[in-house]
Amino acid sequence: MPGVPLSPMLATAGPLPAGAGWSYEFKWDGVRVLASFVAGGPPQLWARSGASVTPAYPELAALTLPPGSVLDGEMVVLDAAGRPSFTSLAERMHVRDTGKAARLAVTLPATYMIFDLLRYDGAWLLDLPYEERRARLERLDLGAGPWMVPPAFPDGAATAAAARENSLEGVVAKRLGTPYLPGVRSPDWIKVKFDRTGDYVIGGWRSGARKLGGLLVGVPAPDGRMLFRGRVGGGIGAAAERELLSVLEPLATRESPFTPGAVPREDARGAQWVRPDLVVEVRYGNRTPDGRLRFPRFLRLRPDKSPAECVEDDDGG
Repeated sequence: MPGVPLSPMLATAGPLPAGAGWSYEFKWDGVRVLASFVAGGPPQLWARSGASVTPAYPELAALTLPPGSVLDGEMVVLDAAGRPSFTSLAERMHVRDTGKAARLAVTLPATYMIFDLLRYDGAWLLDLPYEERRARLERLDLGAGPWMVPPAFPDGAATAAAARENSLEGVVAKRLGTPYLPGVRSPDWIKVKFDRTGDYVIGGWRSGARKLGGLLVGVPAPDGRMLFRGRVGGGIGAAAERELLSVLEPLATRESPFTPGAVPREDARGAQWVRPDLVVEVRYGNRTPDGRLRFPRFLRLRPDKSPAECVEDDDGG
């Protein structure tokens, strides 16, 4: 089964659903990884983008299933308290040098959180209802290693309370009886984040008291340019400033990537425009009627996401 097996099914943001027709899981702060199994070798690992990430995670070489099997899950790096650390994972996800990856597997071991079985022993299971795929996954003998099948629960409120108590990112609710829809952002999977966050594309930056005083961010517009969503200055510490400048300065361009007239004069004055290639995650209070972020704070770069994936959730403004 050469090449990436399929594009993963995606969740839609929304309120926590209730009722007997749902199953609930913890939301893991990591990156999506598909694992496909072929004869005579370790699993082939694929990012959500379709890129091969097998060399980045050598510790998964011992995970075995019959050839023609495919798993879906989230790759995480756990901190000392057992919570996912995206900062630590960022040191792992783009490594392709086998020697460096082997060293990082010791100092920053990854764990594969497996939550779906898409193919087994050559037979696709995509059309089976979610609860049957989940039952088959839980019956697998995966052996011991840096992977696990995290629990699923029938009580959404209790799951959310446990996730908050353990400082996890949120909850994913999955509707029972539904098939797996590759590449579809489906309302049958609902993600509930405890903090309101979004992924935005950097289109420029401005100086302030420091060299990098704020990021000018937006989302892709239908005309190929970007809609302006505001200036993000909070949350950029000294280390983040150095990291951001190191990746932004090579992207400098003379032309604004935003829709003409979209950036207010006070934000555009003195701005250094950049090619809209980089994605950041931003925490914010809400959005104004014209789409601007209120009280935005920089959280992190998202090298695992492309600008085309920055589609805003409807959070009611």
